[in-house]
Amino acid sequence: MSAPAYPVHHPATRTGAPGADRTSVVLLHGGNVASWMWEPQVEHLDDLDLWTPDLPGYGSRAAEDLVSIDAVADDVAALVAPLATSREVHVVGLSFGGIVALRVAARHPGLVASVIASGAVVDGVPGLAGAFGRAQLRVWDRPWYWRAQARAMGIPADARDVFVRSGLAIRRDNQERLVPEVYGGCWPDGIAGSGARVLAVAGGRDVRPARRALATIERRLPDAVVRLAPGMHHQWSAEDPDLFSAMIRSWVLDGVAHPGLVPLPPGA
Repeated sequence: MSAPAYPVHHPATRTGAPGADRTSVVLLHGGNVASWMWEPQVEHLDDLDLWTPDLPGYGSRAAEDLVSIDAVADDVAALVAPLATSREVHVVGLSFGGIVALRVAARHPGLVASVIASGAVVDGVPGLAGAFGRAQLRVWDRPWYWRAQARAMGIPADARDVFVRSGLAIRRDNQERLVPEVYGGCWPDGIAGSGARVLAVAGGRDVRPARRALATIERRLPDAVVRLAPGMHHQWSAEDPDLFSAMIRSWVLDGVAHPGLVPLPPGA
């Protein structure tokens, strides 16, 4: 089953806010989809210069080896580096893409102006949740598994076919290398000295490891801004594309967290 392709570069098609013409935003997809997931954001942010690469092992690059998080981060950095010579570059990632976004900044200090990482499970996925996630690799190539995932994740009905095709195109051996690294914990060493502003977000109804990771980020990276998206689940870029896009615009152009996001409750 072929993997869907989606354009990598989406130049601005209308005049935007001050500074938008000197800004590029790189959007990094999650670990069981591909770059097509950003279509709502491309539509909402048509005054920004957007880049939506497929990461190695996904989408149009499903045949490539997915070696490690570091290798994926370096691949993204190779895309960003030419842009950063003349523009301010911001990297936005969801789930696995959030982990990669943080790692890009950590491994390449000064390269990116800021990071938005949503649902980045930097503490790993321990216990029963981790065991369940690993068990899913046994049915990775079954269409029924991906259809069930689409329903469980709240993928909109008009995107479920492309979600299933994307999932079936992901090589199991790539995931078998990636899952232990992610589930074992993947703190981005060096992020504090990267020079990048960090906004870490999770849905208020996100998976527990994603919500728990926010407290870790808040503790280990005191300069980071940490927020919850009330009522949202893990894949909230599709659940509320208006808010997700507004979050990107507010952070990238104004340097502040969108008021629709809320701080972590005390003791979280």
